[in-house]
Amino acid sequence: MPFNFREFQFALTMIFAVEEINKNPNILPGVSLGYRIYNNCGSMDVLRSSLALVSLNINSTINEKCKSQTAQAIIGHSGSTPTIAIARTVGQFHIPVISHFATCACLSNRKHFPSFFRTIPSDYYQSRALAQLVKSFGWTWVGAISNENDYGLNGIAMFITAAHEEGVCIEYSAAFEITSPHQKILQIVDIIKQSTSKVIIAFMSHREIKILVEELHKQNITGLQWIGSDAWITDDSLTESLGHMSLIGSIGFTVPRVTIPELGPFLEQVNPSQFPNSMFVKDFWESVFNCSLSPKEGLRSCNGSEHLKDVKNSFTDISDLRFTYNVYKAVYAVGHALHNLVSCKQSKPSFYNSKCTDLSQIQPWEVLYSLQNVNFTTDHRENVFFSKDGDSPAKYELINLQKFSKGTATVVTVGYYDASLPKDQQLTLNGAEIVWKGGSRMVPLSVCSESCTPGTRRAVQKGRPACCFDCIQCAPGEISNTTDSLNCLKCPVQYWSNTRGDACVPKEVEFLSYKDIMAILLAFFCLVGVLFTILTIFIFYYNKNTPIVRANNSGLSFLLLFSLTLCFLSSLTFIGQPSEWSCMLRHTAFGITFVLCISCVLGKTIVVLMAFGATRPGSNVMKWFGPLQQRLSVFAFTLIQVLICALWLTISPPFPYMNMNYYQEKILLECNLGSAVSFWAVLGYIGFLASLCFVLAFVARKLPDHFNEAKFITFSMLIFCAVWITFIPAYVSSPGKFTVAVEIFAILASSYSLLFCIFAPKCYVILLRPEMNTKKQIMG
Repeated sequence: MPFNFREFQFALTMIFAVEEINKNPNILPGVSLGYRIYNNCGSMDVLRSSLALVSLNINSTINEKCKSQTAQAIIGHSGSTPTIAIARTVGQFHIPVISHFATCACLSNRKHFPSFFRTIPSDYYQSRALAQLVKSFGWTWVGAISNENDYGLNGIAMFITAAHEEGVCIEYSAAFEITSPHQKILQIVDIIKQSTSKVIIAFMSHREIKILVEELHKQNITGLQWIGSDAWITDDSLTESLGHMSLIGSIGFTVPRVTIPELGPFLEQVNPSQFPNSMFVKDFWESVFNCSLSPKEGLRSCNGSEHLKDVKNSFTDISDLRFTYNVYKAVYAVGHALHNLVSCKQSKPSFYNSKCTDLSQIQPWEVLYSLQNVNFTTDHRENVFFSKDGDSPAKYELINLQKFSKGTATVVTVGYYDASLPKDQQLTLNGAEIVWKGGSRMVPLSVCSESCTPGTRRAVQKGRPACCFDCIQCAPGEISNTTDSLNCLKCPVQYWSNTRGDACVPKEVEFLSYKDIMAILLAFFCLVGVLFTILTIFIFYYNKNTPIVRANNSGLSFLLLFSLTLCFLSSLTFIGQPSEWSCMLRHTAFGITFVLCISCVLGKTIVVLMAFGATRPGSNVMKWFGPLQQRLSVFAFTLIQVLICALWLTISPPFPYMNMNYYQEKILLECNLGSAVSFWAVLGYIGFLASLCFVLAFVARKLPDHFNEAKFITFSMLIFCAVWITFIPAYVSSPGKFTVAVEIFAILASSYSLLFCIFAPKCYVILLRPEMNTKKQIMG
């Protein structure tokens, strides 16, 4: 196994911090800290080391003058799984364990790990930071791969939970170890090959990621966007893998970068002569200079005179200290905890019986308590303290792995994450340009389904995750004005969805307007009818002394022509936007003018019947129905309709009404009848008079008169009744403006029938056959 330069740097950093504290007169004056370093190879070695540290009989201390033979605190381990074993073991003895790299959230459980602390944030926060990161770039369909250990399995499980909360779906989740069979790695590679997601969350160490990318490289699988955890994203050893170039563009979170200027010279001065009995230094030296401090066949010999100033590797490189600084903070945390114990700075000294603790009497549980309450600021202006669970504040840098050069990984900080801020402010980008997979400058896309545009909603595909969906167009009257809307919203009652379905617009208001061609045509025929009626009045007035005019009751004829003019004009009140006054006027005006018209026709019909009855010997019937009685009868018939309309307007008059029930997409602006009984009473009275007139005219149609009006009245009433009988079903079934158009058509058709059937023959004789306009011709 190659020598781990990073772990050796951690160990030397601890020594550097201990020596720095020992030289500092402000921390533990007159007291020197000692240390003992153990190798981390193998779980049995870890447990053996843990038990040795809690033993009361350690003879191999560095300083023979050490007053304490028991370790007051343990710094380490770098891995979560070994740290769990250590913390479980020594936790029973209340010895503090401070890790600089064990991020498993499970270690925050004070019930199981009562003496554990760490100077690196828990994966609880990193998992949430990764979920927010994935969501911020619009990746809703990702894969997840992890170590098959406590670090990886706990970390990826928390990420999956946080991702679901953010609306991100996991296409697959797999785990393996460096010791896993090669077949298992091939299975994971096959899963990646068949997947549709292009973003992979890799919650693993640098050892596993190197194995995975190497196998992917062998199978020529490219185009993947890697999201890394802090365990590998900044590791320089990535360059040792065959397919490491595919990791360019990876992004992930790691602890903030710090510089310790004095550490560089200290590391460069490391020499085997300083630690003559250390196997670590011996192995390190032989690995760096590719030599042997003891004669070995095949290797050149070295004697320790070599110097690390001439060496550039991950051990001597202090330009990007991150986790190394966590070791530095851990040592200082122990130093401050001990200092607070011996200098009586505890916030609760009652458990010391109000006395300061003697250095030789310090117990691990006292250090544990003091460490829980430690709070200091480093020379690098960072505040160090621990939560009640032993965790450090969660602050990360978002870094982008942009290139590899000379065995090192070049990373650029592109953002920050601070868990202490409100959720919408925790993740921020600093504007630095990000290099994506394969060196691309375009943000990759990784979704199961394309986003649903406004106007559509998401419909989850059966049996698939929520991120796999179809886009369904919103139903008419419903909208969605956001991307990937889960539901369509109903528009308010007076609004309707636009053609795109992304906004509610006011419904179209429909009424018979003068802008409609139908209304223009109806108004035209109305005015033509008025013109014809006025023209007929002039013809009759100019020829009022001629026999045909005098023989046909000129008084009632002029009154009939006047009422027909009003009938034609009343139809105009139905055109235009309904208002309170127009609604009351249109039905009452129409009802009264038509009764006036029918009353005149009825009067003329009665006159015809009585005129022929008067020709019988001894009959004086005409004196009972002279001109005065005729006018009174017209007035009486009309007065009844006036009373009906007045009662209608008093009890429940018509009013403008927005009908939203017939059409969903538009509003019918119409006149509500108010009292339907009154409306049908008005029509019924007109129908009664028309039927009566028709019956009487039908009886008088064969009376012996050459110009017997009863024949024409019969025909006009026949048309009149046919129009209004067909009007009823058409009126009931027609919607909106067509209802109004049907009513206007009925008024015009019945008015034209009266005008032409009664007056057209007379005008024909007056204008074109004057020879027939004689008393002799009329008497026949």
